[in-house]
Amino acid sequence: MDSLEKMKKNFLKIEDTYSPYATKSSEAARFHPIDDDIRAPFFRDVDRIIHALSYTRYADKTQVYSFKQNDHISERMLHVQLVSKVARTIGRALNLNCDLIEAIALGHDVGHTPLGHTGEALLNEISLSELGEYFAHNIQGVRHYMEVENHGEGLNLTVQVLDGIMCHNGEMLSNIYTPVIKTKEEFLKEYHEAYHDLKSSSHNHPMTLEGCVVRISDIIGYIGRDIEDAIELGLFKRSELPKEITDVVGNTNSEIMNTIILDIIKNSMDKPYIALSDSVYKALFSLKKFNGEHIYSKSITKEDLQYYRKGMNKLYHTYLDDIKEKRPSIIFDIFLNSQSTRYLDSTKDERKVIDFIAGMTDDLFIREVKRVQ
Repeated sequence: MDSLEKMKKNFLKIEDTYSPYATKSSEAARFHPIDDDIRAPFFRDVDRIIHALSYTRYADKTQVYSFKQNDHISERMLHVQLVSKVARTIGRALNLNCDLIEAIALGHDVGHTPLGHTGEALLNEISLSELGEYFAHNIQGVRHYMEVENHGEGLNLTVQVLDGIMCHNGEMLSNIYTPVIKTKEEFLKEYHEAYHDLKSSSHNHPMTLEGCVVRISDIIGYIGRDIEDAIELGLFKRSELPKEITDVVGNTNSEIMNTIILDIIKNSMDKPYIALSDSVYKALFSLKKFNGEHIYSKSITKEDLQYYRKGMNKLYHTYLDDIKEKRPSIIFDIFLNSQSTRYLDSTKDERKVIDFIAGMTDDLFIREVKRVQ
């Protein structure tokens, strides 16, 4: 055995310890074949994700609160790292493929717009009006890695990673997560249907158990941390958290994460699904409702929402006119001029603008809004 083969074999040794329900490297599937190197396929996807330009932009994208003068408030970069750590903790305890878990977790929110879910809702309004298609960050994440990143050539990630990103919906809580086996064609069918039936697509199941782990870890990654951010900003006191919830899961991010993670591991060990106990599921469901009422619904004022809606619509139509009239514009300077002929020829102008706005950081978005108004 030569040294290269030995290195490749060393990457795969850990799979001897995997659960029978784990995803093996031999199952990895891509839409376009690539030459092997020493890295396992899902490990290689992690490298492709973290070296992509879009990963850098996580550092200046909203988690919940935009433009707060406090360096300790979470940004999207921290969230994806927390999700990755939580998911890999669960995955290692259950003997699952942690390379696949890490790739899904680190890539799962790349489709998020500036201003977080607020920006997502505003861009969805534009997409429905202009293209008759829904915009959702999980679907945009798949599109980004397949059609936009790497100058419009895509990253050619494995189908298992793309599917995990598509099905990560952390707003949909269940007490049990069961994977559904899919072919490449079935994955693409779900992806394309999401543009026209977003509600149904939000109930799609990941095709791997690792994708199920990331889906519940998305909730674990934000539920307690968002509470800590709200307390840091003085929006409410820790003592105001409902006792019937904190008695079950705790009242700090550390306690909440630890309780849920251990509960999942205990209830999912040697199972073909990921499960929560009834008591922790009910407490987590109630905590999500509490956060919705006391954090997410109050994360932006009506005045700011109207300002951002007006600004995003103005930007959209400005960039669209720039493209159609071929006039000098930032959309050419930092996006379209570096995109491939494949992307430029196959993409509607309206979609080009949506892709560009979706990829913006908060700072670039607000600078551009101020410029065009």
